[in-house]
Amino acid sequence: MTEHLTWEATSAIAKELMRQHPRSDLEDVSIRQIYLWTIDLPGFNDDPIIVNDGILEEIYRIWYEELTHDN
Repeated sequence: MTEHLTWEATSAIAKELMRQHPRSDLEDVSIRQIYLWTIDLPGFNDDPIIVNDGILEEIYRIWYEELTHDN
């Protein structure tokens, strides 16, 4: 991935997490796990301490909607 991701790019982060963790069951994925996976993404370039639960929940929501939309 060549794009530089920031916390504002919730949709791009969610899509990249889907690519990186395709077999993840979202019912078992915590907000903390979303945070850890996000800061480890290639191209992620933002301050890890400025995130809040709202941003992480938005990433989770987008991921969930993408999964349920495909089914």
